[in-house]
Amino acid sequence: MSTVRAARSAIRTTDRFNRGAVALTMGGVLLMTAACGDEQGKGGEAAGPAGASATTAPGATGDGNASTTTSKTSAAVLDVEPKDGARGVAPNALRVSVSKGRLTTVDVTDKDGKPVQGSITPDGTGWKPAAALTPGTAYTVNAQAADADGLVAASTSAFTTLTPEKQVSTNDNIGDGQTYGVGMIVKVDFSTKVVNKDAVAKAITFETDNGTEVKGHWFDDNRLDFRPADYWKPGTKVTIHYRLKNVEVAPGVWGDVDKDEPFSIGRSQVSTADAATHQMTVVRDGKSTTVVPATLGDAKHPSWGGTMVIMSKEKVTHMNSQTVGLGNEYDIPAVPHAMRLTRSGTYLHGNYWYEGDPFGKANTSHGCVALKDTEGGSDTSSAGAFFNSSLIGDIVTIVNTKEKTVAPDNGLGGWNLPWANW
Repeated sequence: MSTVRAARSAIRTTDRFNRGAVALTMGGVLLMTAACGDEQGKGGEAAGPAGASATTAPGATGDGNASTTTSKTSAAVLDVEPKDGARGVAPNALRVSVSKGRLTTVDVTDKDGKPVQGSITPDGTGWKPAAALTPGTAYTVNAQAADADGLVAASTSAFTTLTPEKQVSTNDNIGDGQTYGVGMIVKVDFSTKVVNKDAVAKAITFETDNGTEVKGHWFDDNRLDFRPADYWKPGTKVTIHYRLKNVEVAPGVWGDVDKDEPFSIGRSQVSTADAATHQMTVVRDGKSTTVVPATLGDAKHPSWGGTMVIMSKEKVTHMNSQTVGLGNEYDIPAVPHAMRLTRSGTYLHGNYWYEGDPFGKANTSHGCVALKDTEGGSDTSSAGAFFNSSLIGDIVTIVNTKEKTVAPDNGLGGWNLPWANW
């Protein structure tokens, strides 16, 4: 009997334990059901419209008890343009805005995680990038806004900008790391007529190590020149920043280049050729002065007046009068020590073919400035010595000529245009 009673007692004890375990299990289920029921039931409002986040109302215990926790949807409504998944988006189309709230955070990154700079408007209702986006690139936008009660709404969008079918070709007269004279003007040529001139000009900026201000001037729809107010200071370090890939230069035509292009300004050399005295005075760094006998344009073909810049240097070049509209007056296949001053064909060059010795005595050329040289060119001649001492970007001014001042767009003649008109 004692054995039977003991067995029954054990069964009763086990039964109580199992019932307790079931009750605990059921209680856990009930508790979890109550919590999930709060989130799926009353909290169903919290899911709200796409892009909105539910936030526990102030004063709620947040302990999972359905009777003490309430959830609300932020009244702030976010709008991101372009929409999520959009492709072929124009680089200037990105905008983030909010109604019934204020933006708190806007993060835009490209596929490599590089952030896009931008700013929220003072009233907190809008955001836009500091510059247009890069074509052919994937971007992600994460934005948040808060309503008047501090409830937060969030939105995420991903899109890809268009790949341009047409791009402009951009070319300038600067070589990376090269050194130029104090008169250097940066000439930028575009293969397509530029319609959005302001946007293009803003996308080409100059950084100088001494704070020199550089401004651009459009001569036509395809050409933009840059220079400072006065000649560059010797030794200036300059970097051109091109950021054109995200610029629509004309309807459906986009820029082609994002790059940095450094160059330097060397010593100062300013030369003045006087048509009355037939002399050229060369001033180096404002101190040393050399006077070189020269011959300029004759009475029938006077040289341009005004300030010009050495555009290029050629040890030897072929000069033919037909290329400048002078018929068959001359054809010289090997002109030595040639330095171009204008697009229309004015050079400062060596001359060995004149009869007699007109240098320093008379004007006998077809508009060029000529210095004495030998056939084939000699480094010890007047022309050779000047050629070897000169840089592209050096200034050459012609005075006392009967011809008018060279046009600002003829070669690098921009110094003839007053800064106020630049």
